[in-house]
Amino acid sequence: MVAFKSVIAVVVVAAAFWACAIPACGQDSAQPSAQTSPNSSDAASEGSSSSQKGSRKTVHHVTVAEGAAPPPELGKAEEFIQKQKYADAETLLRKVVESDPANYVGWFDLGFTENALGKIDESIAAYRKSVAAKPDVFEANLNLGLELAKTNQPDAERFLRAATQLKPSSHLAEGQERAWLSLAHILGASKPAEALAAYHQAAVFKPKDAEPHLAAGSLLENQSQFAEAEQEYKTALELDPGSADAATGLANIYLRGNRFPEAESALKKVVAARPEDFAAHAQLGRVLSAEGKNDAAVVELQAAAKLAPGDTLVERYLADVYTAAGKNDDAAAVYRTLVGARPDDAELHRALGETLLRAKKFPDAQHEFLTAVKLNPKLGEAYGDLAFAASENKDYVLTLKALDERVKYLPEIPVTYFLRASAYDHLQDVKKAAANYHLFLNTAGGKYADYEWQAKHRLIALEPKK
Repeated sequence: MVAFKSVIAVVVVAAAFWACAIPACGQDSAQPSAQTSPNSSDAASEGSSSSQKGSRKTVHHVTVAEGAAPPPELGKAEEFIQKQKYADAETLLRKVVESDPANYVGWFDLGFTENALGKIDESIAAYRKSVAAKPDVFEANLNLGLELAKTNQPDAERFLRAATQLKPSSHLAEGQERAWLSLAHILGASKPAEALAAYHQAAVFKPKDAEPHLAAGSLLENQSQFAEAEQEYKTALELDPGSADAATGLANIYLRGNRFPEAESALKKVVAARPEDFAAHAQLGRVLSAEGKNDAAVVELQAAAKLAPGDTLVERYLADVYTAAGKNDDAAAVYRTLVGARPDDAELHRALGETLLRAKKFPDAQHEFLTAVKLNPKLGEAYGDLAFAASENKDYVLTLKALDERVKYLPEIPVTYFLRASAYDHLQDVKKAAANYHLFLNTAGGKYADYEWQAKHRLIALEPKK
C-alpha cells in the first residue's frame, strides 16, 4: 500500500441508463475530482440540490491518511480529470498503478477516466482493482456496482449491497440514499419485494426527498398494486408539490380505475408543469372527452397536435373528440389527412366512413367502407357500416351482400335483421322480408322504437289476416 494522504472528491450524478417508468430516476458513476483541500472540494458542491431529478449531484470525500505524499503523477492526473483531458490522465494513471498495483486511489481515478473515455470494460476492471485493494470504500463499491449495472452484469447487486453497508466520506445521508436507490433499481425486475424494501430504506435516509417514493410508486404500479402505488405517488407529491412525475403517476392510476375527475386534476398539474409535453395534453384531452367536456378536450388535443405535428395517435384522438362533439366536418377533415398519409390503413378508411355516415354523406361513406373491406376483407364491423350506407343509398343488393359477409365474422344483431328485412322488402321478396322482420322484433326488446313501429306496420302489409 502506498503511504500518502489524499482527498478524493466523488460526485454521484444522475443518468438515464436505468430502465424505469419514472423519467430521470437513475444515476451514473461517481466522479472523482482533482486532489484538493476539503474546503475547495466543499466549494465545488455548493449549489447542488439533492431534490433535483436528472441533475442531482452529491459530493463526497474519501480521506486516506498515510505517512508519505502521493506520487506526483496522481495529482497531475487528477488535474487532467478536472480539465476533462482524460487521455492524458489515463496515461499518467496507468503509470501510477503499474508502479504500485495496490494504489486503490489510482485505480479509482483510472476507473472514472476509462468510463469518461467510453472504455466501459476497462473502467470496470479498474474499479474492481480499487475495491480489491481496499474493500471498505463506499464510493468505489458504489461506482463499480453502477458500472456493472450499466452492462447488466449479475454481480452489480453484490457491490451495491456492499455500498449500502459502508459509510460515505461526506454527505452521509445523500450517499446512503443513493446507494439504496441504486440497489433498488437493479432489483426491480427480478426481486420486486426486495427492491421495494430498498426504496423504503432510501426514504429513511432522506425523508424529504420525493425520489424514493416516485420509484416505489412506479414499481408497485408495474406490479399491479395500484392502491399502494397511489399512496407512494401521493407522498411524493406532498414532498414535491411541483413534481410532474408524481402527478403523471397518479393520473395513470386514476385512468386505470376510470376515476376521471381525479385524473383530470392530476393531468392539469402535469400540463402546468410541462406545457410542452404533448402526451400530457393528449391524455388530458382524452380524459376530458370521457367526462363529456368535449370543447375543453378539443383545446387540449389541438395543443397536442401542434406540439407533435403528424402524430397519428394524437390526430386520431382529435378526430374522435370532434366526432363526440358533433363536429363531423372537422372530424372528417382530420381523417382525410390521416388517410392521405396512410392510404392502406383499413381502420382509418372505416373511421372516415363512420364520420361521413354521421354527416349523412352516404355515397362518400359507402366509398370509404368499400375501400376498408377491400384492404381488409375480414373487417367484420366495416361490412355492417357498409350495409347501412348502401341501404341509405337504396342499393339493396349491396346491402344484402355486405350483411352476408358480416355474418361470417360477427353474429347477427337486431339492426342487421332489420336491414335485411328492409332490403328484401324493397326487392319485393315478401317471404324473406317477413321472416327477418319477425327476427328483428323477437330480438329488439323495445330498444329500437322507430324500427319496431316500421317492422310491425310492414308485417301488417306483408301478412294480411286471412
